Amino acid sequence: MGLQEKTSLRPSLKAALENVSESCTDCGLCRDECGFLEKYGTPKEIADRYEPGAKEGQVMPFECSLCRLCDAVCPLEVKPSEMFLEMRREAVDCGAGSFPEHGGLLAYEKKGMSPRFTWYGIPEGCRTVLFPGCAFPGTRPARTRELFETLRKEDPAIGIVLDCCGKISHDLGRDAFFKAMFDEMTGYLLAKGVQEVLAVCPNCYGVFSRYANGLKVRMVYEVLPENVVAGGSQGKIVVFHDPCGVRFHTEAHAAVRRLVGMTGVTSEEIDHDKERTLCCGNGAGVNALSPKLADKWLERTWKETGERAIVTYCCACAARMNGKAPAAHALDVLSEPDTALAGKSKVSGAPFTYLNRIRVKNYFRKAVNASSTRERTFYPSEGKRKGWAGRLGL
Repeated sequence: MGLQEKTSLRPSLKAALENVSESCTDCGLCRDECGFLEKYGTPKEIADRYEPGAKEGQVMPFECSLCRLCDAVCPLEVKPSEMFLEMRREAVDCGAGSFPEHGGLLAYEKKGMSPRFTWYGIPEGCRTVLFPGCAFPGTRPARTRELFETLRKEDPAIGIVLDCCGKISHDLGRDAFFKAMFDEMTGYLLAKGVQEVLAVCPNCYGVFSRYANGLKVRMVYEVLPENVVAGGSQGKIVVFHDPCGVRFHTEAHAAVRRLVGMTGVTSEEIDHDKERTLCCGNGAGVNALSPKLADKWLERTWKETGERAIVTYCCACAARMNGKAPAAHALDVLSEPDTALAGKSKVSGAPFTYLNRIRVKNYFRKAVNASSTRERTFYPSEGKRKGWAGRLGL
């Protein structure tokens, strides 16, 4: 079926297919960099043969990690990742985007959006809020509290938002659900006078920077004072793994390297970092649906880093990459460089992460003198909720 015949497609998908088909020259640069494209072909080949009703068209896009490395290496600035995301959305719209392998991810997100785990604390005159995300407070509760108190010394009116940005649903193509939840959250913040979000999680940064119209978004490293850095790591050699969510955010790359460098470590560059960073394999649920393909990413990263300690600033990347060499979260390195780079920082795992998040919430409820507070009870209409729950096995 030719592109001109695909009149029933989502308009955004039809436009993305046409753009890739007409603009991609089959040069192969992105295919050489990506295990997913090695398996399925160049973006042009995929666009030209795509059929939404075929099994490949319904399954194949969910094996792309949406990491945007293809966007970064394309000499013509084509963005194949947009096409693969639109393919996922098309599959969901057609009722074919439900995979039992994603059930755990969706359940995790649902908890993160529930009244039990959410809490907003907006002080009088608040213009900036810290958004720690889901994973950081659960795995590193003490670090979350320390980070907020550090920022509050610089800005006494800073607020806190414990919530989920919705990236899981976004990446799994659940577009209507994602937009409803995210717009409700950002609408509340704007109504309370919030102007800026400081993200700890690079995936949260990616979501806010793309969709939060009216809000300024920065990674927390861009505003951290230098006095948070602990020294004492003279002679230690590290490499940086930049998370996919901040692939094109050069200010974050520079800020993390500057702060970590102040601990005394020596950093060495690798072929794939910054804009050309590799996905760790956790991206967009690929490790759940196609673990062998996800492991290809991990093995490539390990091959480049060798036995050098890895510093990253994504909880998921740090957990997944910790193996052949210690992989430490940058905020752990800033607080306890020797311990973190030896792989000995205290990091909680499930199910304790859920208990930690409740404890963090209780801490902020007492510590923040908020004029506006809430737990999030919003959820899209009950009819839609039952439909999604049925299709996705929630």
